[in-house]
Amino acid sequence: MSGLVMVVEDEAPVRAALVRLLQSADYKVRDFASGRDFLCSDMPQAPACLLLDMQMPDITGMDILEQLTDKDARMPVIFITGHGSIPLSVQAMKLGAREFLTKPVNPDELLAAVNEALASDQANLQLRLEQNELTTRYNSLTPREQQVLEFIIGGLLIKQIAAELEVSEITIKVHKRQIMDKMRTKSITDLVRITERLHIAQARGR
Repeated sequence: MSGLVMVVEDEAPVRAALVRLLQSADYKVRDFASGRDFLCSDMPQAPACLLLDMQMPDITGMDILEQLTDKDARMPVIFITGHGSIPLSVQAMKLGAREFLTKPVNPDELLAAVNEALASDQANLQLRLEQNELTTRYNSLTPREQQVLEFIIGGLLIKQIAAELEVSEITIKVHKRQIMDKMRTKSITDLVRITERLHIAQARGR
């Protein structure tokens, strides 16, 4: 199974060894020295999996998994750790981790886990592409449009939003039209559905 393996490991020798092993099996590899570097990177547009160290100085692997879960980034995660425990592995599995391997990792076991993860991610790819597209649409909104959007999905009427923001109703109508165009929605129902997928909080007003 071809695909991309993203390796997050703070120990340079271990990271280099993992990259060599994966490349020897003809996988494409992107490696990161820290969890924050990975979180700042773009999500892949092809079948991929994440090989993730559990214990890192800047942010733990569990924290990264929680953030991916919050964002609905469904990339399969394979944990590797030198400090494995049953409670930790159970917690990881509950959050959606696919495998939990202890160091030193058996190469054949690791490659088998990567192959299975990439195969499963083929089905998730379309969902991830859709999520990325929705995020791009939302990010195209101006800060004021994002603010108006929160009031719209909170159920406020045009005149109520205008009162909250102390602007004219015509201004809010223009913002609403821009929001609907940029988010490519034809109804408030569609807009609410998209914002739920993006975990955008509603604003209720005073």
